Amino acid sequence: MAPRMDDIMRLCCDISANQQVKVAVQHVTRAAIVAGGTVFVGGILAGPAGIAVGVAVGGLLGAWLTSGQFKPLPQILMELPPNQQQKLYSDIMAVLGNLDWTDMAQLAALVMGNAKLKQQVTAALLSYITKELSAEVRYGD
Repeated sequence: MAPRMDDIMRLCCDISANQQVKVAVQHVTRAAIVAGGTVFVGGILAGPAGIAVGVAVGGLLGAWLTSGQFKPLPQILMELPPNQQQKLYSDIMAVLGNLDWTDMAQLAALVMGNAKLKQQVTAALLSYITKELSAEVRYGD
């Protein structure tokens, strides 16, 4: 990972850890497949009554699958594939503009020391998480 991108990723991890942000990435597609599959199997095995049972069971399974398990945001960020890290980097750099830094410590000091800039970086990070990853955000434990 390029040094500047690494600095941005670490900054995002620091900010989200500081605010105890947790996210749940929902598995909507998998839930839809499971729900549809149970309806199909129910219909094949028991006809119209099986379809009704399949709908009920499939709906419950689908709801359970989309409930998501919350993980700390830094963990999610470090597991992002390179193309998604690049997109996040671009989004954060759009906020930072022409801010110049030499290392992670200086970048953190510049952002954390400026409440408005920290708020803008946090907003960009949360926007990326909710829009690009379709994740649900929660603060604290």
